Amino acid sequence: MGTKYQPLDVESQIREAVDDMCSLINGKADPYEKALLALLLISYIQPVEDGNKRTSRLVSNALLPAYGHCPLTFRSVDANDYRAALLLFYEQNNNLSAFKRIFVEQAEFAVHEYF
Repeated sequence: MGTKYQPLDVESQIREAVDDMCSLINGKADPYEKALLALLLISYIQPVEDGNKRTSRLVSNALLPAYGHCPLTFRSVDANDYRAALLLFYEQNNNLSAFKRIFVEQAEFAVHEYF
């Protein structure tokens, strides 16, 4: 994806990172915060062989309806903007500002588009 970021490659480290991620997500009360963290951290940790971004979107979108909110489609996001926001998160010490903006815009889009 054009990043210098190298994900963990030792199974025990991946398991620990996933456990830490789950604890962090479970410690949050806000469903949108939970969904955003799942979306970013699964992509970042890359715990599965292939499809980490798809997996992160599925988990994120499972969390939102579980709390009575509509899922996000990201269909109105330019793919290059999505990738750039992820790269910023990967490369700049987990800076989530650009991705958070996209996430909030998509949440607003979903509410206006589907309700």
